[in-house]
Amino acid sequence: MTKVAVILGSESDRAVADKAVKVLDERKIAYDLRVISAHRNPEELDKYLEESEEVEVIIAIAGLSAALPGVIASRTEKPVIGVPVSGKLLGMDALLSMVQMPSGVPVGVVGIDNGENAALLALRILKLKRH
Repeated sequence: MTKVAVILGSESDRAVADKAVKVLDERKIAYDLRVISAHRNPEELDKYLEESEEVEVIIAIAGLSAALPGVIASRTEKPVIGVPVSGKLLGMDALLSMVQMPSGVPVGVVGIDNGENAALLALRILKLKRH
């Protein structure tokens, strides 16, 4: 049963996703890893979110405008953890995009390129859900 979805906005975000997946693998947490752009594949993203009932926490990894975590959070009640990816502005553009979500669209955000902390936060959320 998949507990965590790790969604990348682009294949270029793979190195950051690998950090998160390593933590999940070490702790034997089931996950589903997908590359789905909020800009290029919005219908695919909507379909995935609708069909992923077993997912309890979503890690969304994106750079540049970093719309992915906010788009996901606007379409689900599940916890969303955003991971900004460094780029031309050293990841500050992605970080600021993620932390400036409007009211009603909560996204928890970890540090730039910090896939490990995203996975560790997902584990804590899963632990809370068990109590």
